[in-house]
Amino acid sequence: MLHLQNFSKRFEIHHLEREVKAFDDVTLEIPKGAFVLVTGANGVGKSTLLRCLYRTYKPSSGRAFYKSERGTVDLANISDRDIVHLRRREMGMVTQFLRSRPRVSALELVAEPLLERGETIGGAKGKAVRALETFGLKEALWKAYPTTFSGGEQQKVNLARALIAPYHLLLLDEPTASLDSVARTALVERLTELKQQGVTMLGVFHHPEDVSELIDQRLELHAPSVLSESARDDEGMKG
Repeated sequence: MLHLQNFSKRFEIHHLEREVKAFDDVTLEIPKGAFVLVTGANGVGKSTLLRCLYRTYKPSSGRAFYKSERGTVDLANISDRDIVHLRRREMGMVTQFLRSRPRVSALELVAEPLLERGETIGGAKGKAVRALETFGLKEALWKAYPTTFSGGEQQKVNLARALIAPYHLLLLDEPTASLDSVARTALVERLTELKQQGVTMLGVFHHPEDVSELIDQRLELHAPSVLSESARDDEGMKG
């Protein structure tokens, strides 16, 4: 399903003439339907790894072979057009932040991924209602604008939107942030359903005990290092 080979990301700090390793040489074979917990101390690149797979960031080196409906692709070198297609049809990402827009209601925002796939307005809104109910957003807020919501309310909308459409690969970046216990339980139940359906998941969790029953593999990342200009030159000479 997903095979990482020497997958790495570095950030340039130009004014300091330094490179910072976010993560380095990650190699892992992830079968279809597996749940991988990404662990490590703060600042070791857990969220960055997920963003590189989603191609919010471009990885610095390595490969990430993903078996899509169109055949195997390398997420590290995929075209912009192809990554847009994958995000719409096969690959989802849940973050801690909702990208809300002015004058777009919670219900409309949650229904959008289904409308983009060609579902009818009535069908999409019906499923959006059930998704918002699942995560416990009060009905009085369904037609309100999420820009006015609390952090916990926004995250409920965020989860309902991110998990409403079927995906083959799901990336989870601290999805329980700001959630109450009821919503956290609903999230775990939804992830359990997705795992049973064969969805492959990689996740970073502040409370990993929430998903302990789902974990198939653990990927531990270690502290990054800062490379000086001379160290980079030395590495280049070795390569």
